[in-house]
Amino acid sequence: MQVHVVGAGKMGLPMAVHLRVGGHAVTVDDLQPERLALAREAGLPVRQGPDALAAADVVLSSLPHDGALLAVAAQVASHASRGTVYIDTSTVSQEASAQAARLLQPAGVQYLRTTVSGNNKMAEAAQLTVMASGPRATHQAMLPLLQLLGPQQFWLGEGEQARLMKLVVNLMIAQTSAMLAEALALGRKGGLRWDDLWAVIGASAVGSPIVKAKGVQLVQRDFTPTFTVEQMLKDLNLIVDAAAASHVPVPQTAATLQLMHAAIAQGDGSADYAAIIKAVERAAGLGDPP
Repeated sequence: MQVHVVGAGKMGLPMAVHLRVGGHAVTVDDLQPERLALAREAGLPVRQGPDALAAADVVLSSLPHDGALLAVAAQVASHASRGTVYIDTSTVSQEASAQAARLLQPAGVQYLRTTVSGNNKMAEAAQLTVMASGPRATHQAMLPLLQLLGPQQFWLGEGEQARLMKLVVNLMIAQTSAMLAEALALGRKGGLRWDDLWAVIGASAVGSPIVKAKGVQLVQRDFTPTFTVEQMLKDLNLIVDAAAASHVPVPQTAATLQLMHAAIAQGDGSADYAAIIKAVERAAGLGDPP
């Protein structure tokens, strides 16, 4: 198929590469020249404007926020051919996604919400978990393409279920970082060594896959981002808003959101979201471990 990828960021670019390796004719567009340069280096043709959308059998996007989704959906609705499939992998609100659906339906575009769980390294390894919702027949037709992104595939319903599922997963990811922040600060303040804390936590009943994966990096105090504090703050705001709309109390998540604000205020907004560990350490009067 002819696939046009909109958004060549840390997630979109490796997804585009996997689609090309899988045998599809892939073109790429992005607003940032440096991302387009990386796409060209990866052997992906850059194609921009309405003609790129009109030529595509599938448009796949990886976008940063609600506004970007609605802008791209409007362009797809205006320029894509009837029968085109629009696959969006972004983390956005259910409301914006539903609005995009209303834009696309009169244009005859088939709309799949295919949120993904996993960081950029998992995207590069084609190990993402894909959570899809939208027309089931369209999902079945696109499943061979989606399987190029990762082995775990779920269809959750005809509407916005994939958007909500992504927020559910990210709620738990954010809360894991908050749990670690408090536990590690408590241990350090009581005299436990940083290396020992990670060794025991990783080997214990709480050593979940995400804790073990983060521990490989964080035991070295390496906060190089796979997903930044600022990105997690955006997702937590979506989570809190979704919970408020459904009258679901999420007091722990609301507290974690405040820790993200603290980390940003302390200069760690572009660090990995686990930098809230440092925010809690500072609140406890702790500096970096020896």
